Amino acid sequence: MAKLPVRLLGVLLLVTASLAASAAAGGLSSAAEPPPGRLWFDDRAAASFTVEDGRFVDGLGREVVLRGYNVSGETKLEETGGLPFASVADAEKSAAALRTLGGGNAARFLLSWAHAEPARGQIDHAYLAAVTAQMRAFLRAGIRVYPDFHQDLFSRHLFHGGSWYTGDGAPKWVVEAGGYPRESCGICFFWGQNITQNQAVTRATYDFWHNRGGIQDAFLTTAQTTMSYLAEHLTPAEFAGVVGFDPYNEPHAGTYDSGQSSRAWERDLLWPFYEKFRARMDAAGWHDKPAFVEPNLFWNANLDFQKQEGGLLDAGSALGPSYVFNTHFYDQKAISGIFMWGNAKDGQYAGDFGRVRDRAAGAGTAAIVSEFGHPLTGTVSDKAPTVMKAMYQALDSRLPGASWWSRPQDLGPVLSSTQWQWDIYNGRHHEPMNGNPDKVLTAGDAWNDEDLSAVRLDDTGTPVLRQDARLLDRLYPSATAGRVLAFTYEDRSRDGSTTLTWNPVPVSLPHVRELVGSGQYGLLLWRSDGSAAPTELHLPASFGPERTTVVSDLGALHGLPPYEVGTAIAVEPEPGGTASRRVLLTADGVGTLHYALITQGEVRPSQQMLSAARDELAAWARASSVF
Repeated sequence: MAKLPVRLLGVLLLVTASLAASAAAGGLSSAAEPPPGRLWFDDRAAASFTVEDGRFVDGLGREVVLRGYNVSGETKLEETGGLPFASVADAEKSAAALRTLGGGNAARFLLSWAHAEPARGQIDHAYLAAVTAQMRAFLRAGIRVYPDFHQDLFSRHLFHGGSWYTGDGAPKWVVEAGGYPRESCGICFFWGQNITQNQAVTRATYDFWHNRGGIQDAFLTTAQTTMSYLAEHLTPAEFAGVVGFDPYNEPHAGTYDSGQSSRAWERDLLWPFYEKFRARMDAAGWHDKPAFVEPNLFWNANLDFQKQEGGLLDAGSALGPSYVFNTHFYDQKAISGIFMWGNAKDGQYAGDFGRVRDRAAGAGTAAIVSEFGHPLTGTVSDKAPTVMKAMYQALDSRLPGASWWSRPQDLGPVLSSTQWQWDIYNGRHHEPMNGNPDKVLTAGDAWNDEDLSAVRLDDTGTPVLRQDARLLDRLYPSATAGRVLAFTYEDRSRDGSTTLTWNPVPVSLPHVRELVGSGQYGLLLWRSDGSAAPTELHLPASFGPERTTVVSDLGALHGLPPYEVGTAIAVEPEPGGTASRRVLLTADGVGTLHYALITQGEVRPSQQMLSAARDELAAWARASSVF
């Protein structure tokens, strides 16, 4: 029902943008100017989000990179009734912090099947209303959202009050109808071992994929009802910010049929489920939004004995623009404390994330890594600074820093991602585990001993980061008017007192090296598409506009001016009314090669240094123009 207004809105926004551009050129009065806080192209850019030519694009056809977090593991708990937040006010506080502290422009927004359908065939519309209100807080902050009906270990209701573990997902009525054995994982050191070792979990999961008792059909109906509710109760502009749906978290067979391989299971059971879900999306008015589909969760495990063949290989190119290749990655070797000694290093995950890029390209669609992270407390938490830096490095580029400058033609696309997780209640929970009043969890994420949240509330109720802000609040190309060819960001994040520098400027570029010094820097290489709208990069809060330097074929300056039509290099707030900022680069030409180095420092560089650095980068870019 909401799709027709969205299309009409897109037409109106196009007209408005054209009028605003004419006004800036002196053709119209200020009555046609955009409202404060939004530029002439912002509404049109936000009016749609699609997959084209293997990449995400906005309403202006710009290449979009999503970066953000999962919101949040609180949904897996009972203390707020399966909602990410206790109130809309908390959702608003979290959204603003995600934007300004975490540098995010996207959120994977967790939902609970158990709370959406507490009794068979009975939808809890009060739950859907609360979900919608909390989601709206993120949409209004300028954050794109993709919902996820989350599950782990199938359902909390499989687990008894004295269990070591718990789950989330399916409602109690599903478990009661299944007649499953009393759960037991035996000797399990990690909660994930329940996926393959706990017979209650494996049998229930098997039943879902085989639609025993019609439970898969019930889930699909609940999902369709939820999607219809969101389409009807969000405004057209808000609904445009909902960019897709993740149908099922971390799918696994439970148990395979006799002679069935993991690849055959994907082909015969998982992919048909996604096709059914896609049909439900269309029926709910989500025709133009992709399904963010996940393969078998073990397809890219980095432990050989855990890896299973998969990656939706038999879907072939059928994914296309209606689907997004959506995967997770955790370094199980590092998390185990056994299979990886020491810290992660430069390029550690280049191969792992390269496979994600290759699989998405083979499927003819875009990719997103919708979960990644590392424990922040416990015996292996000392690895977190290097593991997370290496993961973000691999999201930005498929090469180690040591070879980035010499092989830019091999860098590949910048990957979209949402880190696990963003839970403002971290360390302040009150969760009776599996309903046990004698086992109230308060520490960490309050779920199976996990502690991965990047944020918490301090004693004043203010969100604060639990990880290095230099790591999380990153420079990245959020919208490129053309095609990204190469990108890197040297965040200079810390491991204790040690600064991690994995991509230093090479000595062959002495003036660029001097300009950057010990500061953070990012470099974008792209080909323009002739759009009048600028390329945007998220600017970390640590980059004060007055001391940010940009060296580009578009110009070289220290201290960034506000945006006006015709300004080649500028800075402005990001849409959403928060304190987050963006660099705007307006480039002419179709297919023209452009470059932009963005760095920050306390010392104002001389014009001679800027010119010399620009000459070096221009020569490097020309030598790299084999794209």
